[in-house]
This record gives sequence, C-alpha cells and structure tokens, in this order.
Amino acid sequence: MKLAKYKACICEGSAESAIIDILVDNNLLIFTREEMLDEKVIRCRSAKNFEERYLRKGFDEQISVIRILDSRRESFKLSKAYAYKIDVVNVITAPEIEMLIIHNEGEYERFKRSGKKPSDFCKMDLRMGNVKAYDFVKDYFANPKILVDAIREYRRVANIPKGEYSLADLLK
Repeated sequence: MKLAKYKACICEGSAESAIIDILVDNNLLIFTREEMLDEKVIRCRSAKNFEERYLRKGFDEQISVIRILDSRRESFKLSKAYAYKIDVVNVITAPEIEMLIIHNEGEYERFKRSGKKPSDFCKMDLRMGNVKAYDFVKDYFANPKILVDAIREYRRVANIPKGEYSLADLLK
C-alpha cells in the first residue's frame, strides 16, 4: 500500500478511533500521527463535509484518505476539483470491529455458532455492554501487543476479498 505524504484517517465509529489511536500512539502503523491531518483521527463520513472542512486549506501535495469502516458499500465521492489530488483507501473491518475482541477472547468458534452479530455476541455472551465505546476499547486493548495479535488473527481467519485492505495492512 503506497500512501501520500499527508494522510487523513477517517474512522466510522468510536471503537475504530480508539484502535487507530492505540496503534498510532505506539508507533505500530505505516504512518505517524504527525503525517495525519490535524494529527488526529477524523470522524467525518461524508465526502462533501470532508472537502469543506479539510481540503479547502489548499494542500499542494497529494493526500491519502484512509477510511476505516465496516461497510463495503459506503461511497465517498469527491468532487472533480479534488478527485485528482486524493487517493481513497478503504480499510474494511467487516463484519464489525468487535471481531477483534472476540478473537482476543478466544471465542471465535462459539461466536460463529451463535448466529449473532459481533456486537450482540460481545454484549450478551461476553458481558461487555459498552464494546463500541472509545474508553472501553482503549482500556481493553491497553496492551498494544494484544491488539496487534487480535488484528493478525482476524486477518488469518477472515475471508477478505482480493484487493481489499484490512487493519493488518496498516501495521508496520
């Protein structure tokens, strides 16, 4: 994966934001916080809003927009004025980011048999009611090695379509 000098890391939810913050703060990603626009994770799902808030600052160089999301169908259509300057990299966490907790807990097989959504499995079966909360995820993965191991295990067992990026692709 080749990225431009400047990166905009856009996360869909709080859990995704916490995971990127943990990884970037522990120097585990292929980019640094200093390379990120505003040096932080951006919570903006609309291409139009992103253009208005960030691209009107007049960047001279190419920007890579790294979108961390669980949907393969969510579009991010930039206007023609910016399309040539921006490359969009979608990092898919399907079915949900909570799969990392399921893998870390060693509950993948039981989850598969349950027929539940990952977030529901975490809430009901693992008794983790706030798995989507930023602070919960930051505390749960306080040891970044555990997070990296969960990301790699998810990559190992997931059926990731050819050409699609996962969190493992952002790791050093």
